Amino acid sequence: MQRLPNSPLSAARRTLVLGAAALVVGFASLTPVLAQTTDFPNKPLRFVVPYPPGGPLDSSARFLAEKVRGSLGQPIIVENRAGAGGNIGADQVAKAAPDGYTLVMGAVATHAINPWLFANLPYDPVKDFEPVTLVAAVPNVLVMNVDFAKNNGIESLNDLIAYAKKNPDKLNYGSGGNGSAGHLAGELLKARAGIQAVHVPYQGASPAQLALLGGQSDFMFDNLAAAAPMIKDGKVKALAVTTLDRSSLLPDVPTMDQAGVKGFDLGTWFGVFTTGGTPPEVVAKLNQAYAEALRDPEIRTRLLAMGSEAEPMTAEAFAEFVKKEKDKYQEIVKLSGASLN
Repeated sequence: MQRLPNSPLSAARRTLVLGAAALVVGFASLTPVLAQTTDFPNKPLRFVVPYPPGGPLDSSARFLAEKVRGSLGQPIIVENRAGAGGNIGADQVAKAAPDGYTLVMGAVATHAINPWLFANLPYDPVKDFEPVTLVAAVPNVLVMNVDFAKNNGIESLNDLIAYAKKNPDKLNYGSGGNGSAGHLAGELLKARAGIQAVHVPYQGASPAQLALLGGQSDFMFDNLAAAAPMIKDGKVKALAVTTLDRSSLLPDVPTMDQAGVKGFDLGTWFGVFTTGGTPPEVVAKLNQAYAEALRDPEIRTRLLAMGSEAEPMTAEAFAEFVKKEKDKYQEIVKLSGASLN
C-alpha cells in the first residue's frame, strides 16, 4: 500500500532523520573546538609587552615565560610592541584569534587610565580581553629634592602641605608626561590636600628624575622600583607611598592615607591578559600556570628586587579588580584635565 507523503508517520520520520543529521553535523563542527581546548597549548605562545625592552613589565614577562614553559609544555615568545602609551601592543592582542595563544602584559595604563585619557582608544579594555591573573602591584612614592626639603624644613607630607599653603605659587612637580601615573598622582594630591603646584611634564620618567635631582622640580611621584635606589643613597627624600599599605621595601615610610591625605590609593600594577572570547578552559590553564609561577620563591624574590609584590589572583578576581580600577581612574583622569588624541 502506498503511504501518503504527508502522513504523520512520514513527517515524524523526516523530523527524526533531520534531527539526527543536525546532531552529527553539530558535533562534527564542535569537535575541532573541543580538541583545541583540551590539548592547549600545542604550539608556542606569543606574549606581547606593550612597552620598550628593559622595563619591569618586560623583565617580568621574560622570566615568567621561562618559568611557565615547564607547566605549559610550550615556549612563550616575548615581543615588545611599544607606542601610544601601551595602546599599540594591547590592540594587537585585542584583535588576535581568541584561542589563548596571544597574551599581553597589560597594566594600569592600558586597562584603567588610557580608556579615559585617549579620545579614540582602539580597543575596549573589558570586552576585548580575558584577564588571566594579576602579576604584581607596585606603589608609587612621593619624593622630594633633598636640598629643597632641607632648606625649607620639610620632613613630612604635612610639612610639604603646610609649605604649599603658605607659598601657593612656588611649588612645582615633575612627571613622565601628561596623563602619566605621576601626573595623575600629583593632581590628586592637589585636590585632596587643597594645595597648588605647577605640573612640569617631561618626556619620560628618567628625564623627570634628572630634573628632580638637579633642582628643576621640587617633588614628583615616582615608581618605587625606580626611586628605591635614589632613596637608599640619600639622593631624594621619600615622604609617602601612594597605596593603602606600606611597602616592605620602605617600611618606615608612611602611606599617603597614614600621613593625613585621605582617599588616596594609587599604584602601578600589571598582569596577564589574553584575547576576549578565549574559551574558559584555556583561560583556566593559563591562570594555573602563571599563578603557580608567581608563588615560586625565586620569582617572588626577583619581583621584590624590582619593588613589586607578587599578587596572583583567580581570573574572576582579576577581572573584577580591573573593572574597579577602570572606574576609579575615570574620576582621577577627569580631575587632572589630561587628554590625548
